[in-house]
Amino acid sequence: MSNVTLTYYGHATFALSNGDVTLVCDPFFTGNTWDAAKAEDIECQYIFVSHGHDDHYGDTDAIAKKNNALVISTAEVAGKAVSAGARAHAMHLGGKFNFPFGSIRLTPAFHGSGVSGGHAAGVVIEFFGKRVYFAGDTALFSDMKLISRHGEIDYALLPIGDNFTMGVEDAVTAASWIQANTTIPIHYKTWPVIDKEPATFVALLEAKHKQAGLVVNPGQTIEL
Repeated sequence: MSNVTLTYYGHATFALSNGDVTLVCDPFFTGNTWDAAKAEDIECQYIFVSHGHDDHYGDTDAIAKKNNALVISTAEVAGKAVSAGARAHAMHLGGKFNFPFGSIRLTPAFHGSGVSGGHAAGVVIEFFGKRVYFAGDTALFSDMKLISRHGEIDYALLPIGDNFTMGVEDAVTAASWIQANTTIPIHYKTWPVIDKEPATFVALLEAKHKQAGLVVNPGQTIEL
C-alpha cells in the first residue's frame, strides 16, 4: 500500500492521495490567488465540498465531470453538483458513510452555507488509516472538544484568516480542544482581508499548549 500524502493548494483547498486514489477538498483553483495548480490538471476520484461559497465549491463541477469523480457533501450542495451533471453522494451533519478509501463523517461548522436551505460542514476523513479533521469555514464552537471522540485525530486543518472564520487566537483554542497530533493552518492570505501569519499560529500553539503545528506552503506535498 502506498503512503498517504497531503497536498495543500492554498486557501482551503487540499488533496489526500494514496497511490492512484485521490480525494480533493474544496477545489477552489480558478480565482485562487495562490495559483498553485490549475483545475484542468487535477485528477481525482472523490471531491469533498464543505459548503457552497464560490471560494470552496470552486471548480467542483468541471473537475467532477472531467474525472467522473464522486462529489460528497451536504444534500443541498450535492444537489447543486447533480444539477450541473456531476455524480454526488448526499449526506448531512452528524452522518457517517463508508467509502472504499475509508469514511466521511460530517461535523458542524458555524458559517454560511452558500446554498439555499443548507448548512456549512466540517468533516472527519478516515483515509487509508489516517484520520484528518477539516474544519471548513467556521467560528470557534465548544463542541470542537468532541471531534476526537471516535478516535485520535492525526491531522487537523483549521482556518486562521479571521473576518470570515476563526482568527489565529480562536484557532489556537480550537486546536487545544481537538488535540490532533499535528495542526495545519489554512484559509489565510488569499486576500488582504484574511492576511494572517501561519507561523504565528504554529508558534502560539506550541507556546500556549505544547502542541505541534505545521505550516504547509501552497503547492507543497507532505507525507502523513
